[in-house]
Order: sequence, then C-alpha cells, then structure tokens
Amino acid sequence: QLQLVESGGGLVQPGQSLTLACTASGGFRLDYFDIGWFRRAPGKEREGVACASGTYSNKFYADSMRGRVAISRDNAKNTVYLQMNDLKPEDTAIYYCAAEGDGSYPVQTMCLTQAAAYWGQGIQVSVSS
Repeated sequence: QLQLVESGGGLVQPGQSLTLACTASGGFRLDYFDIGWFRRAPGKEREGVACASGTYSNKFYADSMRGRVAISRDNAKNTVYLQMNDLKPEDTAIYYCAAEGDGSYPVQTMCLTQAAAYWGQGIQVSVSS
C-alpha cells in the first residue's frame, strides 16, 4: 500500500520560508498519482492548499496561500515538495500530503473536496515571533 511521510515542519518566524517534503514508500511511484497538500489549523476544518496532477501538467492553488506556495516534485527521490514563502501566523497548522490515482478527479476538485485515498500522518508548522 502507498505510504506517505511528511517532513520539514517546524517553528518559523513570520515572513520566513519553509519547504515541506512528502516521500512515498510501499513500492509506488508518486508520478502515477495526483498529489495534494492540505492543512488543518487549530479550531478549523482541514482545507486544501495545493494539488497537482501526476504529470504536473495541472496544478491548483487554494486562495488561502496562492502566490506564496509552490508544489514541485523530485521523481528520483519519489518526493513531492511544498515551498511556502512569507509565512504568516495564520498559516500555523498541521500539514498533510495526500494522493489519489492519477486522473481520478480534476486537481481543483481534489483540493476543494479533499478527494484522496492515501494520507500522510501530518506535520506541524508553527509561525510565531
């Protein structure tokens, strides 16, 4: 079974950048899957942040972080990244990566409805001065 593990979280100050990584194991190649990054802030429901198709021909960024995030991948490492810039205290959340079979849904649908079969455990990102 596809397993996803997030890394790279931590505590940063407002305005700083952070890159999260999502590494797949279980014998699956991530480029066969649509990939999404989601987050759950304290007291709020989980929401989509960025999603991309397996070929990376289609990407979607949610309004909450559009212009401050970028999703990318390293196929050799079977890893997907979320580069986050100009972080704000309201970006404090647990961040999750998730995967769904390539082409199962439009990536916008994946992000807005959290349509994904495989989820990582999540990693804490805290933004505070």
